Amino acid sequence: MTAPGTLTRADLAESVNRHIGLSRAESAAMIESILEHMSAALERGENVKISSFGTFVLRDKTQRMGRNPKTGVEVPIEPRRVLTFRASQTMRDRVAAS
Repeated sequence: MTAPGTLTRADLAESVNRHIGLSRAESAAMIESILEHMSAALERGENVKISSFGTFVLRDKTQRMGRNPKTGVEVPIEPRRVLTFRASQTMRDRVAAS
């Protein structure tokens, strides 16, 4: 069971089923295919841009010094790649209006 306010793969597949008329299995396969294409592109180091929605951006962070908040001891934070999402202006406007 999903938490209230959470959109799941099953919810997306159900929406495709209702709006396009594909079977539940075909709808689920379509959603899985889209997510797999997005994941593969990100694994290759590509950004994923969905018009009027937003962009999934990969950023390489360099090593830096951090601090353990409990002890105050400085510790190095290793370099890493992070995934961020930047909403498009259209999406920002839609969210702000709701």
